[in-house]
Amino acid sequence: MGVLHDGTLAFFTALGVVLGGSIVGSLAALLHTGSPLHTMLVIAKPIKMWAILAAIGGSFTTIQAIDTGLWAGEVRILLHQLIVVVCGFFGASAGYWLVLTLAGGE
Repeated sequence: MGVLHDGTLAFFTALGVVLGGSIVGSLAALLHTGSPLHTMLVIAKPIKMWAILAAIGGSFTTIQAIDTGLWAGEVRILLHQLIVVVCGFFGASAGYWLVLTLAGGE
């Protein structure tokens, strides 16, 4: 698996976690009094960090790979993990932006 594959996978995983978590989580507003769109906004912001962690496949493996890259001189591994983390960040941010757009802003 190459960097492009892993980066794309991280992007869309983070995007899916934010969109899916906020949309499915907003269904709770249908059971109680409240606006589903407002609930989507409330859920989407804090779930961004969890989406990034889910996209990179957990934090321990990534930290271990970064440690190997830094101290063993494996620059390729370090850049690979950095690209995956950045793609996960952009995916989570894109998902949050989509929720903001769907819900009409803050």
